Amino acid sequence: MTANQPASALSLLSNRFVQAILMSTLFLQIGIWVRNIAVLLYVKKMTNDDAFAVSLISVAEFAPIFVFSFIGGTFADRWRPKKTMVWCDLLSAVSILAVLFAMENGTWHAVFFATLISAILSQFSQPAGMKLFKLHVPEHLVQTGMSLYQTLFAVFMIFGPVVGTFVYQSYDIETAIGVMGAAFLLSAVSLAFLPRDRDDAGEQQSSRVLEDIKAGFRYVWSSKILRTLGGGFVAAGLGLGLIQPMGIFLITERLGKPEDYLQWFLLVNGIAMIIGGVLAMSFSSKLSPQKLLALGMTIDSIAMIGMGLSKDYWFTLSLQFISGLALPCIQIGINTLILQNTKESFIGRVNGILTPMFMGSMVVTMMLSGLMKNAISLVPMYIIAGLFFLLGVAILLPLFKLQSGIAPAAEKALAE
Repeated sequence: MTANQPASALSLLSNRFVQAILMSTLFLQIGIWVRNIAVLLYVKKMTNDDAFAVSLISVAEFAPIFVFSFIGGTFADRWRPKKTMVWCDLLSAVSILAVLFAMENGTWHAVFFATLISAILSQFSQPAGMKLFKLHVPEHLVQTGMSLYQTLFAVFMIFGPVVGTFVYQSYDIETAIGVMGAAFLLSAVSLAFLPRDRDDAGEQQSSRVLEDIKAGFRYVWSSKILRTLGGGFVAAGLGLGLIQPMGIFLITERLGKPEDYLQWFLLVNGIAMIIGGVLAMSFSSKLSPQKLLALGMTIDSIAMIGMGLSKDYWFTLSLQFISGLALPCIQIGINTLILQNTKESFIGRVNGILTPMFMGSMVVTMMLSGLMKNAISLVPMYIIAGLFFLLGVAILLPLFKLQSGIAPAAEKALAE
């Protein structure tokens, strides 16, 4: 595959790595969504709608991002990526068997561990997958590859809850957990078709883990592109956290509709993400990742402000659709920038640093959103969220003048 070939989905799908990783992702998404929905409905049933018990599911899902993201990224840089991903899937499947055994012996609380363990292992598997993208996908196809990858995620945002609900309601929690285990095993089988790890990939490191961690922070700080991207991450996280819990209030208070209208907002958002992913794939070769990212954030900021100001249901729903169209541009732009501007041996640690920056800033404003709503009302919150996204765009503007590739300063950091 040469650099002058068109960056098309057809050429990507003929890539052995892309075939294997998409098949693995398909099975993983089935397992994850069956897990998310079945565990949610089961815990809700077993605790008689205890909100605290239900909230613990989110804790089990998101806490590992903070605790294990950087640790997982560091070890993903030290280990062989294919082997890391296969072992993570196999260990997830084994943990499912342990959960089933515990439930058979009357310990229903073990379902929390099904979420916790797979969430922890994903912090090791995900950066290893990014590393494989760097190794096996030609650079001119990376952005299109990310478009395909994100489109698959968008499809499951619509159909995942349907699959999870069907499995749980048609059978039982044991069957649902069995489906999860089978999905993780099938993902591992799919990964077996990946090209073998290179002989030098994941070879024994002479440095200590703590030294690797310090080197990761030095690497990000020495790269103007990654440093700027981190600033954009923080701004976007602060904005998204403000309105993430407020969707239900937007519908009931601002638009005066029943709570169940929320499902239509989620459905419209998911459909728009699929369309947005396909559109991004079609013009990804014509637009640089930094411009794609800035475009997505600008559209989302305008949509957020408009949703806060609007009192018309259909206009707000249209803005939700537009916001969903832009979201793949943000995700694709971020992942492409990281892959194009990070040395292969640092991809795990770069992911492990930037992801908690986004999640941490989002959680901060999520915690404050309830107090802010009572203090300043819903409309200013959506306007502030949109302004945070515009701030993120302003932070990213210097990247328009930079060329993609590993910066000399970052290369110098490798030698330190």
